[in-house]
Amino acid sequence: MPKKFILKILTAGEGGVGKTTLLHRYVTNSFVQDTKMTIGVEFFLQEIEMGDANCTLQLWDFGGQERFRFLLENYVLGAKGALLMFDLTRPMTLDNLGEWVSICRKHDPNLPILFVGTKLDLVDEIMVDDDYARSFLEQYNLFDYVKVSSKTGENVELVFKKITEKILERLNP
Repeated sequence: MPKKFILKILTAGEGGVGKTTLLHRYVTNSFVQDTKMTIGVEFFLQEIEMGDANCTLQLWDFGGQERFRFLLENYVLGAKGALLMFDLTRPMTLDNLGEWVSICRKHDPNLPILFVGTKLDLVDEIMVDDDYARSFLEQYNLFDYVKVSSKTGENVELVFKKITEKILERLNP
């Protein structure tokens, strides 16, 4: 009999990095070019099977604008993991990583966080190299780094597989 889990996963990062777009791509397998700004929090549900675990992912989409951040601390309780996202074409989206990590880990200082660079398809516009991005892994205790394109779908499934595996490892030591 498969084990059932409901896993609350946060998506965090500055406004415009592609959080909502990534979730749309993962849940509906479609690319939404012009998403609206997320006000506060939205959430998506997705079923995933990992070995003998049947997981329902509750994917919490945090609004990235600073004026919504005060709301977010109320929504992190019960989170099992997080995706910390930045835009590979906009280095300034790395400026507030510490604040995002603090928000995500408010109730769990060891919350597994996967670092995700977005907009991989914009090859000629990428300004953040892999070594620089990886330099944040140790600094913020992030468990891995993956680059994705919500437009092409590259590595989108991988991101959710990695975070789910990490959460399940932690739940079943």
